[in-house]
Amino acid sequence: MKLGISSWTFPWAIGVPGYLPDHPMTALGLLDRAAELGVRVVQIADNLPLAALPPSGLERLAQHAASLAIGIEVGTRGIAPENLRTHLRLARHFRSPIVRVVVDTKEHRPSPDDVVAILRPLLPEFEQAGVCLAIENHDRFKARMLARILGQLGSRSVGVCLDTANSFGALEGPDVVVKTLGSLTLNLHVKDFAIRRSSSNMGFVVEGCAAGQGMLDVPWLLKQMVALRRDPNAIIELWTPSEPDLHETINKEAAWAQTSVQYLRQLIPD
Repeated sequence: MKLGISSWTFPWAIGVPGYLPDHPMTALGLLDRAAELGVRVVQIADNLPLAALPPSGLERLAQHAASLAIGIEVGTRGIAPENLRTHLRLARHFRSPIVRVVVDTKEHRPSPDDVVAILRPLLPEFEQAGVCLAIENHDRFKARMLARILGQLGSRSVGVCLDTANSFGALEGPDVVVKTLGSLTLNLHVKDFAIRRSSSNMGFVVEGCAAGQGMLDVPWLLKQMVALRRDPNAIIELWTPSEPDLHETINKEAAWAQTSVQYLRQLIPD
């Protein structure tokens, strides 16, 4: 298991819709930040799309990653065949062992049967390339449904990108997600969180935290991976609550990233 960061470690610095910084973080900047933090894996996902880079930009990124001895993991959103084939080519270019994918887009929310029908013809291409498709648990499919989809696909080249917080949207916590999907895990998103009552005491608020400062039992999570004989890279993702000023939010995000790495380094020495 290696510790890494993601483009979703720094979403505010990269740019959230409606909140674009004056100088957004680029993929090259994300690699530099990883080097500063002392991690050797960077997952570049849908909020910093690799497919938008020209060939020269992709080559420059690959060279910079090699110079820093940092591995790149490829991520995307949407299971349209042309999109997955594009990212499979990118995975081969960057020697990424996975393509992490979120199934849904704004335009396409396929049924479980449609997911199977779309992905099944593509899996031989992933198998031939030696790249695995890591489907992230999100907030529409419950963990059991995602496990059923993977069972129907029946390929070693497809598994789960296990996120520790996303499934709250499906009324499932990390214990359910790990129990159901842990044995299928190819990639791990360490996303800490806190749940508190709203100021009115009517309802709850789920907020992100720096790793080790919330309610996620990270030592338990990592022990479960070992017990299940899984060895995924552990990628830090952050749900950093916004401050009144975007610059303050970006600074808080950067501080949380450093705090998260410092905490997780005690558990994941690489």
